[in-house]
Amino acid sequence: MRQAWRVADVRAAEKTLMATLPEGTLMRRAATGLARRCALLLEATGGVYGARVLLLVGSGDNGGDTLYAGAMLAARGAQVRALLLSPDRVHLAGLAALRQAGGFTTVDLPTRSDLVLDGIVGIGASGGLRPPAAAIVKSLGDLRGRAGQRAVVVAVDVPSGVTVDTGHVPGDAVTADVTVTFGCLKPAHVVGPAAARCGQVELVDIGLGPVLVADPAVRVAEDVDIAAWWPRPGAASDKYNRGVVGLATGSARYPGAALLSTAGALAGPTGMVRYAGSAHQEVVRAHPSVVAAQKVADAGRVQAWACGSGLGATAEARTALRSVLATSVPVLLDADAITLLVGGEYAEDLRRDAPLVLTPHDGEFKRLAGEEPGADRMAGAARLAAWTNAVVLLKGDRTIVATPGGEIWANPTGSPALATAGSGDVLAGLLGSLLAAGLPAVRAAVAAAYVHGLAGRHAALGGPATAPEVAAAVRPVLARLVA
Repeated sequence: MRQAWRVADVRAAEKTLMATLPEGTLMRRAATGLARRCALLLEATGGVYGARVLLLVGSGDNGGDTLYAGAMLAARGAQVRALLLSPDRVHLAGLAALRQAGGFTTVDLPTRSDLVLDGIVGIGASGGLRPPAAAIVKSLGDLRGRAGQRAVVVAVDVPSGVTVDTGHVPGDAVTADVTVTFGCLKPAHVVGPAAARCGQVELVDIGLGPVLVADPAVRVAEDVDIAAWWPRPGAASDKYNRGVVGLATGSARYPGAALLSTAGALAGPTGMVRYAGSAHQEVVRAHPSVVAAQKVADAGRVQAWACGSGLGATAEARTALRSVLATSVPVLLDADAITLLVGGEYAEDLRRDAPLVLTPHDGEFKRLAGEEPGADRMAGAARLAAWTNAVVLLKGDRTIVATPGGEIWANPTGSPALATAGSGDVLAGLLGSLLAAGLPAVRAAVAAAYVHGLAGRHAALGGPATAPEVAAAVRPVLARLVA
């Protein structure tokens, strides 16, 4: 599991650590790690000696990190030029180190460069880049290095212009090939459109861990976490104790939602799927192992319900939703079930002891919450989770999972392949299966989003993926992940 911390918590930890170290130690540690990563990139394209390196240097410590790293590269024979965006506020010691090592300053953007270090602004900045810096950044794509290749862009700590605590990109910003960050990850590395601008993120240890005592702002699962959480059958397992998931999905108008949510559930870890709804005949024809009924009340015993995908807004749909919420087992509400909650008709039904999971996209979020998630999607998901006392899985490129207690997870496996009709139905069935298998709601949501994302990538290898292809890809993904 990876974790990311907000700027205020990072600053507090840095202050604590600096009080125990000689002045400038943290900056030297950061610059050394930054220079090492840059050297490795240059070695891959012809070596450090003679390479052209451009430093984009802003004010403050971020500029100092950049200048010291540039000095280390210059000492190894690189041709280092620093473009000072705030000459009157430059880090003087860093500039002196660069000049002593043989580096120079420049007032113009060069025509050739092998590597560009983005040290314009650091983690304390807010808002997009100002016009002079924005103009320079827009020209970076024109820079060419040895053999005519595009200059590699390395962001120092975060790409300049992103909002560090939220991952929002409010205006012009740097798009990096590599981001070298110090001490710990920050939210912009893992959430929102900023994450896509970071490229490959490398973390440099500067000794911050022991003094970073605040709770992380966001957590990110990795393969090893999902593999550890995923329910597996044992020698004494049968179809019942592996978990039975109930699906109240689909309708006469949207039978496909029933089929796709069923496919998602069957790909999960449970031993049996029970379907309740007007698409029961289509479901059984496509999936003979499913036990089907027309009504939730007739479905039989289950360990969790997934409700809402393609359910519609009919009287039959409302009855199904109320019946599901009246049970004492975990419930997942998706799509039409979320829309039916608008207006407060089901407020009493939501006051339940068993876990509840909501899986809205932005439109459903707005209908239910009365507002859009906003630039800070983590905070938006957390507000809805607290208001509904539910785990909220806010769908998007970087899907967010939030708990009523404020714990936040970001999914790293999202793919444009999942932007296809029916993909969310597959996710609902898979998540319902994990709930029925006994996984806690937050882990079920995180694991389902993670595997669903990997399945989208797997299905898209041959071109655009359809929802049935995403569902079919879950099993081969799991074979690799949890074998």
